[in-house]
Parts: sequence; structure tokens; C-alpha cells
Amino acid sequence: MAFNEALAERIRQALSRKKGVTEKTLFGCFCFLLHGNVCVGVWKQAMLARLSVDDYADALKERFVREFDITGRPMKGWVVVESGGIQGDEELKEWIGQAVKFVGKLPAK
Repeated sequence: MAFNEALAERIRQALSRKKGVTEKTLFGCFCFLLHGNVCVGVWKQAMLARLSVDDYADALKERFVREFDITGRPMKGWVVVESGGIQGDEELKEWIGQAVKFVGKLPAK
């Protein structure tokens, strides 16, 4: 499946100083893992972010954000941020920061 390579590069740059980041294709999307746990990814033209339960509920209220659902069953804690919600670098970094904050607390795999 094709994904937005320019968005992947923007995310790669934003995570470039973070230790423990690896890249892998999973679930049909290009993912960035933090210590073995999926943190953010690129699915088609949008960004995926893995968030805490509280951040997830709040994120779904945001414009350009929806549940990540490609099978008919939404993945709780995962949101899709459409391109309109990550046009600027600060917006992108904010979503990445929320995901890193949550995933950084998970046990390493």
C-alpha cells in the first residue's frame, strides 16, 4: 500500500534525536516504533498516533481527527490525523509528542 513518503520524512526528522526509534511496515502502514512499541505511523496520506486513553478521547474531538478503523473495529487509543491537522511542523510535533509521551511509558519489547 502506498503511503505519503514526504509525511514519513517529516516524522523521521521530528524523531531524529529520539533514542530507540526504529521503522517498520505494519498493518499496511509505515510505522515508527519507540523501544519496539508502535508510536506513530503514516497510513495513506494521514498520520497515525497512539495515545493514552485520556488523550484519545480528547483527540477525537479535534478537527481532522478520527478513529483508526480499517477492519470495522476501531483500534482504541489509535487516531488518524488527516493532512489538514498536521500541515504545520508545530502541529505535527504536538501529535508526535503526545504519542511519544504515552508509548515511552510502555515496557520495551
